[in-house]
Amino acid sequence: MKTILITGGAGFIGSHFVRYFLDKYPQYQIINIDLLTYAGSLKHLQGIENHPRHHFIYGDIRHRSLIENLFQQYSIDAVIHFAAETHVDRSIQNPDIFVHTNIMGTQILLDTAKNTWQNAENTRFHYISTDEVYGSLGETGFFSEESPLMPNSPYSASKAAAEMLVRAYTQTFGLNTVISRSSNNYGIYQHDEKLIPTIIRHALQEKPIPIYGNGNHIRDWLYVSDHCRAIDAVFHHGQSGEAYNIGGHCEYTNRQIAQTICRLLDEKKPRPSGQYADLITSVTDRAGHDFRYALNTQKIENQLSWQPETDFVAGLNQTVDWYIPYFLD
Repeated sequence: MKTILITGGAGFIGSHFVRYFLDKYPQYQIINIDLLTYAGSLKHLQGIENHPRHHFIYGDIRHRSLIENLFQQYSIDAVIHFAAETHVDRSIQNPDIFVHTNIMGTQILLDTAKNTWQNAENTRFHYISTDEVYGSLGETGFFSEESPLMPNSPYSASKAAAEMLVRAYTQTFGLNTVISRSSNNYGIYQHDEKLIPTIIRHALQEKPIPIYGNGNHIRDWLYVSDHCRAIDAVFHHGQSGEAYNIGGHCEYTNRQIAQTICRLLDEKKPRPSGQYADLITSVTDRAGHDFRYALNTQKIENQLSWQPETDFVAGLNQTVDWYIPYFLD
């Protein structure tokens, strides 16, 4: 039996991953710690609350004594670290909490792992990062794992800083670490403030659908279940000290995303009059808004035999179907 500490396991991606790991690996025990802030909810864990190999801990990764006690009490063998403040707009309004949670919380986890795992074998610390650490691309090209980290928002800066700590603990102390950097995720359970849920919510509530600037900012979209498979591959087979890009090969402008969702809603839940796309409205652009993210994923595809499998429209269909009753209840 291997005991894995998953931080942020009641959040969007984390909760999907907890379910995935419990289903796939009967030899794993999951210790799931989450502070249940705006992005985390026990609703995401419905159906596995009483799972014999899943133990939920309400707590803050910034509390060193709590983390040290968890490592000792449960004999933690590995960490998969999702927990983070992740909303770019919130980081612009209040950078402090992003520094405290994303950087200091990561350092406490790393330090506890280093102190606990001295001379231990088969340990691993997997840090879940983001493509936003690279900064912004122009209309062409892709970020590779060797691209310099040039973050432009307080959120992405805090994630990049945490990455540097992960690297330092490998280089200085020999800690077995891996880093994965994914593109934009989508799927069920995502927080209401994120782009796709926001579009669906505003449309169903007959409110203007806000799109930053001219709507031509480009993101690469990755279905959350494909991301879970990629994390699995990196966690088990990634080379220590290495980073891996995880992308969906699925680039769309924000306006295209809004238009696609509106067309789906026109079919599934028609408006009393007009079309949902009539609600799309340009709003003042976000400060420091990165124009485009796109990832070269040859490393994970060639070395770990992973590729995205979910067709974007099929994944978006499932996502919209789930959110319609969620927002109309």
